[in-house]
Amino acid sequence: MKTRILALTFLLLAVGALQCGAEEVTYSGRIKALVEANCSGCHGKDAAPEYQLFKKEKEKWLAKGQGMRMDTYSHLVFYTAWPDTGALMRRLDDGGSSKDGKPGNMYQHLGSTAAERQQNLTLFKRWVGNWSLKRWNEIDKDELNGITVKY
Repeated sequence: MKTRILALTFLLLAVGALQCGAEEVTYSGRIKALVEANCSGCHGKDAAPEYQLFKKEKEKWLAKGQGMRMDTYSHLVFYTAWPDTGALMRRLDDGGSSKDGKPGNMYQHLGSTAAERQQNLTLFKRWVGNWSLKRWNEIDKDELNGITVKY
């Protein structure tokens, strides 16, 4: 009887641990704070409000230490799902998904330590769903449907 109770207790603890790890990652629940802490200095409200404006006046924005605005849900979806499909993933990837194994140019800003960067990358991956580095003209419908980016 003690063995059964012990086994049941262990099973319940294991299921509880799995459920904690399976927490749904949403923009409002986890990603927004992560972006505010690690990205908004260059990609916040003072950044280029739209991608096309950044491209048109790239040197001006870079001289100010600013990139494209990415501090809102809508802006992040633009660089994740459409129209600049995969841009966020290409820049944040640790090299594990790229053909050449090189991390994206923004991976280093995901945290101050390797462990923090990996933890934050994992959150982004869980939020995105289908972590694909493919561009709009390369991705198929099923892969695009796998991008979840829940608010």
